[in-house]
Amino acid sequence: MSEFNHERPLIMHIDLNSCFATVEQQARPMLRGRPVAIVNRRSEHTAIVTASYEARAKGVKVGMRFKEAKALCPDIVALESDPSKYRYVYHRLLDIMNDYSAHVTMKSIDEGVIDFHDSPAAISGRDLEDIGREIKQRLKDEIGIWMRCNIGIATNRFLAKTAAGLHKPDGMDIITPENLRQVLATLELTDLTGIAKHNERRLNSVGIFTPIEFLDADVMALQKVVFKSVVGRWWYERLRGFEVDDVVSDVKRVGRQYVLESFDLTHDQIAKRLHHLCESVGSRMRSQNRAARGIYVYAKTLQRQYWHVSSLSILPFYSDQTIYAQARRLFDQAPGDLKEIGIHCYELEAIEDDQLSLFNDQIVHERQVTGAIDDINKRYGERTIHSANTLGTGIYVSQKIPFGSTRYL
Repeated sequence: MSEFNHERPLIMHIDLNSCFATVEQQARPMLRGRPVAIVNRRSEHTAIVTASYEARAKGVKVGMRFKEAKALCPDIVALESDPSKYRYVYHRLLDIMNDYSAHVTMKSIDEGVIDFHDSPAAISGRDLEDIGREIKQRLKDEIGIWMRCNIGIATNRFLAKTAAGLHKPDGMDIITPENLRQVLATLELTDLTGIAKHNERRLNSVGIFTPIEFLDADVMALQKVVFKSVVGRWWYERLRGFEVDDVVSDVKRVGRQYVLESFDLTHDQIAKRLHHLCESVGSRMRSQNRAARGIYVYAKTLQRQYWHVSSLSILPFYSDQTIYAQARRLFDQAPGDLKEIGIHCYELEAIEDDQLSLFNDQIVHERQVTGAIDDINKRYGERTIHSANTLGTGIYVSQKIPFGSTRYL
């Protein structure tokens, strides 16, 4: 392997700037230029999901309690998240990206990668910076004038993402072997995606304190001493522009959790919210054509105790009724004074037509009924059809938009 990947940079990373807040500013012109925070619940103790650049300039950070943000920025406007808007923008961005390559990967709801290696010559032959400027303009023309994005171009996904983070907001950068050292010299170790405090300590333990020292490290030292696995070699190659991250991981489990809106709910009231979570998990699981054999239910108490219990079935299941029946049986063992509940389905496998359900019904019948409900909900909106037991829970257990996954969008 040569020291660096000298091929033409054909990977583009696109990152919508402060996505949720920017979408709200696009939808509400009166909020443009003003500090905005997106929250999942209207309460001064709720955590901030994302903040506009105007709010960030005054010290507001993601994860900060709204009460703290208000102290730093008294004129900040809090908006409850609106998933339908963000899904719309996600799909419009995806449509734009698909015009340039058949190899498009959405890394999250606000980040995507275009691989131009197999694009038609009429596209791959163009200057990628020209295409980047074109995409920026299309965002404004096809979604709205307030939409902005950062674009990074490099020979692999890691360096393209690094380039996209160099000049926010609305920047565009390219990393090549010629400017790689210059770029890395401006960054800290924790600015590199994948290097958080734990990995930083690992690197520090062998005298690596900067990205340049990381780049210059011996491959065997990284593999045998720092990461003690093939991960060390991956980092050696990743930093030099070789692709090691073009991997699609299979879904291992599907889950949801919910912090109770009130801490004086009865056991049956909490169970209704658990039922709501089960319906959400079932829909997500079936969207991936998966059935489960395992159920895991957990809860956290006001005294910060963690309770959990799980169950593994011989036969796979996937209907909302079956998921809730098992989850409710497990939840009835839960302690009192709860503040949070959650459920996961695991041991996932592809749904097979000839299998029987947990309760010995013909799975073909169960699949037809469940599939019809899913089709209606997909066409007319989530929870158009749902269990009568969960009537009224939607105002509390609202659907949230995941940052790190696009499987269910």
